[in-house]
Amino acid sequence: MYRFLLTPRWWGINAFVLLSIPFCIFMGSWQLGRFEDRVQDHRTATEQVSQAAREAPRPLGEMLPVTKATSGKLVTATGRYGRQLLVPERELDGRRGFYVLTLLHTDAGEALPVVRGWLPGTADAAKAPAPPRGEVTVTGALQASETPGDNGVRAQGGLPAGQTGAISAASLVNLVPYDVYDAWVTLAKGDAGMKAVPASAPPDTGLDLKAFQNLGYTAEWFAFVGFVIFMWFRLLRREAEFARDAALGLVPDEEPAAAEAAAR
Repeated sequence: MYRFLLTPRWWGINAFVLLSIPFCIFMGSWQLGRFEDRVQDHRTATEQVSQAAREAPRPLGEMLPVTKATSGKLVTATGRYGRQLLVPERELDGRRGFYVLTLLHTDAGEALPVVRGWLPGTADAAKAPAPPRGEVTVTGALQASETPGDNGVRAQGGLPAGQTGAISAASLVNLVPYDVYDAWVTLAKGDAGMKAVPASAPPDTGLDLKAFQNLGYTAEWFAFVGFVIFMWFRLLRREAEFARDAALGLVPDEEPAAAEAAAR
């Protein structure tokens, strides 16, 4: 009854199954490994941000460019505050509000975006406290430039004058006539009564959509293994039943060629 397994057609089917199963297992294991790596990155980044708050601040120039190793570290910078911008639609402790972002002109000639704090409600320049005058030294956590999709950052267009959707050199270069650091700082202590914005983990180190996509792909690849095995058994059973019916002469007349082949 199972002599059909030796036909070229079934040699091809069996070869496909034998190759598909280890391939699917390999891909599923690889995607699971990617998810576990992201979980570990998330833990490491969270610990790094927590540890950085206890370390002594270092000069800004020593910590640039921003990397996963330097993101969240405390830095100091000296300069004079210049233009002030608002970053709307930012949540803190479950409340909607906005960041107060002020550009600090440093001796290096570039301006450092400094988030002086967070205020609740709709972004309104009248609510934002004016920055201190004269030379100041700020201390805060170093952060990488934002991109749409990071920590809820959205690519907003048509914002009112004096507002920016993302804190990044690419966004700010269109709003100010001078060079801006490809980094920003959030003050360790909120300025002028504002609430301090906590440092966030470096990009691509959180349990974000990409991480759960890896987990979903893992489930899909392992599901493919079960599907391939199920279809192989189903096809085998159908072929065996057809061969048995052909041997007993129970195959319908409209399938004479298939019956003759099965009988052989």
